[in-house]
Amino acid sequence: MATARGFDAELAQLESLRNADPATTEAPLRKALTNRNNFIVAKAAKLVPAHDHRALTEDLVAAFARFATDPNKSDPNCWAKTDIAKALAAMEYQEPEIFLQGMRTFQPGFTDDAATALRGLCALALVQCRGLSNTLVLTHLLPLFADPQLSVRVNAVRAVEQIGTDASALLLRLRAELASDEPELLGACYSGVLRLEGPSALPWVARYLRPEAPDDTASEAAFAIAETRTEAAATLLIATHMRTRDPDFRSTLLTALALTRQGLAIDYLFDQIADGSKPAREALENSAPSNEVLERLRALH
Repeated sequence: MATARGFDAELAQLESLRNADPATTEAPLRKALTNRNNFIVAKAAKLVPAHDHRALTEDLVAAFARFATDPNKSDPNCWAKTDIAKALAAMEYQEPEIFLQGMRTFQPGFTDDAATALRGLCALALVQCRGLSNTLVLTHLLPLFADPQLSVRVNAVRAVEQIGTDASALLLRLRAELASDEPELLGACYSGVLRLEGPSALPWVARYLRPEAPDDTASEAAFAIAETRTEAAATLLIATHMRTRDPDFRSTLLTALALTRQGLAIDYLFDQIADGSKPAREALENSAPSNEVLERLRALH
């Protein structure tokens, strides 16, 4: 009972620091980071960047090292290591070793792999380490393209995109060409290439629309194209809608068209509504339409 009361008291003290004057919180947070309990340390780590206590950076690093030792016993659900890495990333910590260690961490726990979130966020954090060359960062990220967990693979794709080089775009194209993954990951590749290369990459992404035999990957391609919000994207999606007969994919394309917010797309959707298309109307209504579009919809009653 005494141990439980002590834990509750420490937790209550941390909660009281959340809205306290940052000038008064550095010392108690430094002490909390030395706690043996991974939950307490995780809570404290979240407050460090919130109060901008950069003086506690080395305390965070030391706590990470402590919980990386015998982690199944000291941090079985990876709470401490994950929130420490998140805090360091938020403060733009520049030493890559801790993020590299996090990317290599696999930890069986209460779930299949308690370190899943840790690997993904460390991949994204590594990109901000300015002392590493782009080529070296890509070299470290590549193994995560084959990570067992989908969310880690997706974060690796996003990290590669954030590097922003020609090599990044080529790697994302290659990963998509392999096509041996979940639609979510392939969609992240399509979107990443379009953001890096611009509308010139639209013909490449259009290959994955496959109007004759669409699948979930085709839907991801449609939404990636819509994100560019260009007239070329609207033209491409309209042409695809006219070619496909699959009812689910036709509805997906109407939703994507609404998201382009292009006049050409809006007019096409209103033509579909005039022909009795309920999915076209729903696509417009669910796309946070402009007041002008709302007025046009009301006028149809």
